[in-house]
Amino acid sequence: MTGIAAVLGRIQEIETVIKAVAPAASRSVSTAAASTSAASVSAASTSFASVLDAFAVQDTSTDLVAQAAAATATVPAASNPAASTPGASGEALVAEARKFLGVPYAWGGESMSGIDCSGLVQRALGALGVDMPRVARDQMKEGVAVASMAEARAGDLLVFGGGSHIAIYVGDGRMIDAPKPGDVVRERDVYETPTAIRRVLPDATSVASTTPATQISEILASSAAQRSSLALLLGAAA
Repeated sequence: MTGIAAVLGRIQEIETVIKAVAPAASRSVSTAAASTSAASVSAASTSFASVLDAFAVQDTSTDLVAQAAAATATVPAASNPAASTPGASGEALVAEARKFLGVPYAWGGESMSGIDCSGLVQRALGALGVDMPRVARDQMKEGVAVASMAEARAGDLLVFGGGSHIAIYVGDGRMIDAPKPGDVVRERDVYETPTAIRRVLPDATSVASTTPATQISEILASSAAQRSSLALLLGAAA
C-alpha cells in the first residue's frame, strides 16, 4: 500500500502544478509564458511516469498531464490575425462605433467634429487595440471572409461598391456607417448586399468560452474521477 500511496500523492502534486498554471492562463498570456507552463507540466509528467511504470498503469494515469500540457501550450486563436486588447469582440466594436452616432460626415475626417466611413472603422477598432489601414479598400483585406449576410455577426465589416464604402454590422439587418456628405453617422438598415464581409474580431461568446482557463478548469473537473479510477485499479492490483 505504501507504493499506492506514493502514486496517489504524486497525482495530487501534479494537480497542484496545474492549478498553479490556471491563474496565469486566465489572463491574456503570451506564447512564451504558455510554453513555460507547458514545460513545467511536462517535467512533472516525466517523473510521474517513472513511478507509474512500476504499476503498469502509465497510459491511464498520464492522460491528465498530457491534456494539461496541451491546454497551457495552446492559446486559442481569435478570428483575426490582427492584435487586439483582451476581451475585444464584435459587440465591443459596435459599442465603440455607437459613440460616433450623430457626428457629421467629413471626407478624410477622423474625429468627433467630422468623420468618414473608413475613419469610423479605424477609430472604433483602434479603441479596441486593433491597428487598421486608413482607407476602405485596404480595410476590406483585413480579418477573414464571411460567406454571406446569413452568417454575419455584430462587429463584422460590410464592404460596398468594391471598397468605395464600408460599415460596421450591428446585427438584425442593421449597420452603423458615415454615409455621405451632408449626412451624419447613423444606424440604419443594410441597404444592399455587400461586396464583401470581413470579420476582424470574435463574438463575445467565443471570447468567453475558449480561454486557456476554461480548458484547464475542464481538465481539473475530470481529474478527481481519474484519480479515483486509478486508486481502484491500484487497489485491485494489490
